[in-house]
Parts: sequence; structure tokens; C-alpha cells
Amino acid sequence: MTMEIAIHPHARERVLERGTSHDEVIATVMHGERIPAKYGRVAFRRNFPFGGCWRDRAYETKQVEVVVVEEEDRILVITVIVRFF
Repeated sequence: MTMEIAIHPHARERVLERGTSHDEVIATVMHGERIPAKYGRVAFRRNFPFGGCWRDRAYETKQVEVVVVEEEDRILVITVIVRFF
């Protein structure tokens, strides 16, 4: 059984603003490393090859961290954090 992954409007706004994509957010939840987050929440972290520029600086890797709330019938993405290195 596949659980639904829903994206909260706050997280949806952060996706493009922080330099990632909807597909990368979903891939991070599905295939990323599961880590603990604040307030009893869960986060998933995954590195993606980047090899490009973000805000006028060159980076090889993009790390996407997705904070979620696990509900009975779905996973709700509440925010997205992106780091470049």
C-alpha cells in the first residue's frame, strides 16, 4: 500500500523559493534518509547532484530536507529546507 504524500501550502511556497522541485520533495520522502526533527516530527534528507549556480554561486550538490507529520492515512509535508554545497 502506498501512502499519500500531501504538501501543505506553506511547504509548497518554499519549494521554488528555496531552489528545489515538487519531484525532488517527493523523492526525498520516498527514498531519503529518515531523521528525527523537532516537536516529535520526522524529516527525510537526500542529496541530489546539482552542478549549477544558486544565487550567483556554483555548487556541486543540493541537499533537500523535508519535515513531515505522519498522519494515519498520509504523510503531510510541512516545510522544505535546501542546502547547497
